[in-house]
Amino acid sequence: MRTAIYPGSFDPLTNGHLDVIERASKLFDQIIVAIAINDSKNPLFTLAERRELVCRSIDHLKNVEADTFTGLLVDYVEQRSGQAIVRGLRAVSDFEFEFQLALMNRKLNERVETIFMMPKDTYTFLSSRIVKEIARLGGDVSAFVPPWVQEALTKKLARTH
Repeated sequence: MRTAIYPGSFDPLTNGHLDVIERASKLFDQIIVAIAINDSKNPLFTLAERRELVCRSIDHLKNVEADTFTGLLVDYVEQRSGQAIVRGLRAVSDFEFEFQLALMNRKLNERVETIFMMPKDTYTFLSSRIVKEIARLGGDVSAFVPPWVQEALTKKLARTH
């Protein structure tokens, strides 16, 4: 079974993430959306909230599951018997950082490949950070996230103001 890990903070999951997940699910037998525990990023949503939003968003994909991890990504990939890491590239500006990560991961475990996927062109500008900022300023994010993510953003930001 060919298993790929799609890691990220998913704070929150966007339609760009979902696009990459859906397309990767056609290339691999199993996709694990691995939600990183990284408190240094000061996430808006708790780990449990992020996992719930991801689970709800991938429910229609039978070969995709959500999980959480901490520590080195290559160790997690090994633990889950994965063969590849899927990373999204939105623009050339993402490439240098992602390329460095891929090379470091290969150095740490040469058995694990990194696959870069570009989201649909309509999502190339999209990031969780931008979505949170638009929502924080009262903008409409319905075109950028699933409806339940928009609802969660609205509720969460109403509590923080």
